[in-house]
Amino acid sequence: MSSTELPSVSAASVLPKVAPVRVGEGERLRSVGLPGITLTVRSRPPVREGLPPALYVHGLGGSSQNWSQLMAELEGLVDSEALDLPGFGDSPPPDDGDYSVTGHARACIRYLDAAGRGPVHLFGNSLGGAIATRVAAVRPDLVRTLTLISPALPEIRVQRSAVPTALLGVPGIAALFTRISRDWTAEQRVRGVLGLCYGDPGQVTPEAFRHAVEELERRLQLPYFWDAMARSSRGIVNAYTLGGQHGLWRQAERVLAPTLLVYGGRDQLVGYRMAQRAARTFRDSRLLSLPDAGHVAMMEYPETVATAFRELLADSGELASAAGERPGAASDRRTVETEGFGRGGGGGARGSRDGVSVRTVRDADGAGASTGSGAGANDKADDTNAGS
Repeated sequence: MSSTELPSVSAASVLPKVAPVRVGEGERLRSVGLPGITLTVRSRPPVREGLPPALYVHGLGGSSQNWSQLMAELEGLVDSEALDLPGFGDSPPPDDGDYSVTGHARACIRYLDAAGRGPVHLFGNSLGGAIATRVAAVRPDLVRTLTLISPALPEIRVQRSAVPTALLGVPGIAALFTRISRDWTAEQRVRGVLGLCYGDPGQVTPEAFRHAVEELERRLQLPYFWDAMARSSRGIVNAYTLGGQHGLWRQAERVLAPTLLVYGGRDQLVGYRMAQRAARTFRDSRLLSLPDAGHVAMMEYPETVATAFRELLADSGELASAAGERPGAASDRRTVETEGFGRGGGGGARGSRDGVSVRTVRDADGAGASTGSGAGANDKADDTNAGS
């Protein structure tokens, strides 16, 4: 057989066998083959027929597991699916090696088009927030609402603690870091990630920490792990430098979908100061500010984020269809939930600034997100490969 007659070989067909990824109670995993990519999709079977679809997109170094808790919180509201982006989680690398923000966005669009699930309630965290912004801007027909948690949108003054992550995108740095850190244990690496991504790493239970270590040990066996990290980091940096119509802030201006923005006051990777710029840029936005949260609020305070998402649905007229309610019931429920959201322990302040709905949860106890209630002892992150 001549070289021109050799059959094509996808990345998925030549990968080593490693331990299976963890599947939480009530979750399912499936593999979806698309032109040039194979995606692993995590889902929770809907509690009833007819729920509107939702799609969740994780951040750099993360996986679909990052959304497990929020998916459980929204179980009766939406039909949830979370992707492992190409090269992350249990998805193999893309055949073309494209880890740019546009490449990842294209993968999401290909999946939605192939599955016929659009329009969806689209969620994104960090890198996933940049990806979701691009999807919503270029394919508004695929997006009902947009929820962005610490989205990786360009900053003029990048936080010092975020610089090492950006440096991974510099050619040769990933290989150098691999050599420097080869003696680090998985436990040491996970502690570093938790310290970077959580407002309070003490939230993480010993069981969740053990699961995170097991997942990292699995990923470190994959020959493409550091390449996916480095190329995706480079993709974020490149997206930050794009101008004109392809710039992320310009694309944010084009988003038509009602948008919920969630920012953490202790975020070491995305500047808290960017919250107001984002709220002004997305034309139909609501801002949930969590001063005690870090970079992964959906893992730190899933119940609070779920409540804010429900209010987004109510405000945008989507709640009745999501909950299967009679017409008009959504507005009734919205009033009750808005009034109850800030009760107790200081509660939350909600107001309007520049035409944007703003809520700041100053006391997590009042928002149902403290230890022991909400995102406390029973809601601490069960999968801490948070990524960035």
